[in-house]
Amino acid sequence: MLSLSAVGIAVLAAAVMAVPGSAENAAPRPAAFANCAVCHATEAGKTSYGPNLHGVAGRKAASQSDYAFSASLRGSRLTWDRTTLDSWLASPQKMVPGTKMSFARIPDPAKRKQVIEYLVTLK
Repeated sequence: MLSLSAVGIAVLAAAVMAVPGSAENAAPRPAAFANCAVCHATEAGKTSYGPNLHGVAGRKAASQSDYAFSASLRGSRLTWDRTTLDSWLASPQKMVPGTKMSFARIPDPAKRKQVIEYLVTLK
């Protein structure tokens, strides 16, 4: 499994934040999304280390065929909406024990909301 150092994440996040919004109607990318963007692409058809987040709102968890999700996320029966995204971003490991998502969490509810509002525009 790939492991990124804090310095590597900061460098990648800075580079990703320089990229303009990925979807035609997407809201501006919030600064709180920088850690997400290190592993997740937001443009349709793009691949990255983690699953693509384009069109994530309304999608069943672990339903993308081009990513090897954990068995625990595949069996979660989740559908990504504002509520499930908020719980996930608050603590992925607590929400779905055994998930491959190594990201710890976004503890600040206001920052989570900014990320969620951005994600729901990626259509």
